[in-house]
Amino acid sequence: MRVVPWVIAVMAFALVACDKPNESRPAAPAAKAKPAGQGAATAEQVAKEARADVSCPAKNKSAPRASGAPVDDVIGVRPGISYDEALNQVLCSHDLLVMQLDITRGFNIKTYGQKPRHGFGARFAEPRVEWSAKRAKIESMDDIVARSGNAARDDMKPGQAKWYVGTMGLPGQERVINVAREERFEAGASPTITSIEQALLKKYGPPTKQQNNQGQRYITWSYDPAGRLVTQGAPLFNRCSGNASPNGGVNLSPDCGTVVTAIVMPLRENPELAVSLQVGVVDQAGGYQLVTGTEQALAQADQQRREQETAKAAKNTAPPKL
Repeated sequence: MRVVPWVIAVMAFALVACDKPNESRPAAPAAKAKPAGQGAATAEQVAKEARADVSCPAKNKSAPRASGAPVDDVIGVRPGISYDEALNQVLCSHDLLVMQLDITRGFNIKTYGQKPRHGFGARFAEPRVEWSAKRAKIESMDDIVARSGNAARDDMKPGQAKWYVGTMGLPGQERVINVAREERFEAGASPTITSIEQALLKKYGPPTKQQNNQGQRYITWSYDPAGRLVTQGAPLFNRCSGNASPNGGVNLSPDCGTVVTAIVMPLRENPELAVSLQVGVVDQAGGYQLVTGTEQALAQADQQRREQETAKAAKNTAPPKL
């Protein structure tokens, strides 16, 4: 299946997450995103305003991972926990992280007027500056110069991290399907690529694939729906893939289980050191079941609503005068 950013489509019994049309964009009635404050503020002040409801350390009520099951979390966030548990866990991972909702991302299902929460992102708070015509002109000129020179702009600053968590379920009952986190290391404090690889293997165990592409390290742990590691030569070896980037989409298929993916990017000045780390986890079979089950439940609820409205109208509404 070709992965494009975040739409769910049922095709050949597989689901793919990508960008979705306006009519099925999600809303988040219980999300804790805060409106932007007024006036200039430091990043710390912006974060404090946005994180007023965050309670740390994070506490989860969801059932723990089953004994012997594949390790499937990114700093405690894993498929199966609730939306609110995941949000609190993410925000507790750093004091400057703030929630971000992106209505262009989600699972393209018929919601029948309901509003299940499809996920959330989190990034470091940025300082808030007073806007003025002079500042707008300066930033506009900077953008023009950057575009004319085909300059690459970093998505994150050194020392920052970002997340994306995909969720699905009936409104108020959403559960995590996938999670991805990217960290860019502080300048002058880059760990060695070898040490990162060792830490990943210690946590997630023997991998399905381990590749080195021009200094970039790719490691994948793929499991079938029964939790068995997929190894080279197995039918699922090239079929069950994941995505480590918070900007990317994910495949969902009933044939694959948990997939963990990690990408370590080398420092240009010293390829033995790492500039960034991405780690993503998706429960493909569980996510497939959750998305299709949610759409079916929403369809049944809508059918029941229409039947009740029709019965009420038949009983209480007078026929028209002819």
